[in-house]
Amino acid sequence: MKKLASLVLVITLSLGASACTPIGIGATVGSTAGVAAAREGGIKSALEDTRIRAKINELWLNHDFEMFRKVNLTVDQGRVLLTGVVQAPQHRVDAVRLSWQPEGVRQVINEIKVDNSDGLKGWARDNWITGRLRAAILFDKEIQSINYTIDTVQGVVYLMGIAQSQTELNKVTTHARSVPYVKQVVSYVKLAGMPMQQLPATGAAQMPAPAASSSVAVEPLTSAPARPPYGAPVQGRSQPIVDQGF
Repeated sequence: MKKLASLVLVITLSLGASACTPIGIGATVGSTAGVAAAREGGIKSALEDTRIRAKINELWLNHDFEMFRKVNLTVDQGRVLLTGVVQAPQHRVDAVRLSWQPEGVRQVINEIKVDNSDGLKGWARDNWITGRLRAAILFDKEIQSINYTIDTVQGVVYLMGIAQSQTELNKVTTHARSVPYVKQVVSYVKLAGMPMQQLPATGAAQMPAPAASSSVAVEPLTSAPARPPYGAPVQGRSQPIVDQGF
């Protein structure tokens, strides 16, 4: 539902006033390019992330529409974060497996939950939390908000992107904690200048069996990872910063 709503929003904005005129189209493209250029990694990185996102969505859609509809996708410099709530454990497994297929994927972080859906009310609450937090960091002059992505699932806020410093990241986390209805803040944000290979990892973990509903391992983070076959051991697990100090 979240993904479909976002798609409708994009289409609506695309068809808005002046957007269909040459000037409107030019302004839209220019604005998009400006946003991409301002992000860490620049236009090239943003375009590569867009390509990866489109390919994963295509793979999901062709594989199972229900899985595609319920799993959320964030891509930042080749790092893929999966969130959402599914009722079929197999969807969780397949979403991870398919996310590794596009070229350029450097890491797959699985935060998909197997649980009952919170319905329309829960979806609206999560979107409200995301919007409230996005506005808070946007108007904080000490935060480069454009480098952060935010996803909220069942009151859990997932942060991803690039922080200019630990102080900036702490401010973002503080803003997240102050939003009503937030239960937990999970950060996969890396500090600017930190090599991808230096992101924290723990010992080996196993890909889940199709019927498993336990925590799914995060794929290895390397510059050129070998895509593991289904069911094969996965070396390394990204260690998120989880803030529950409410």
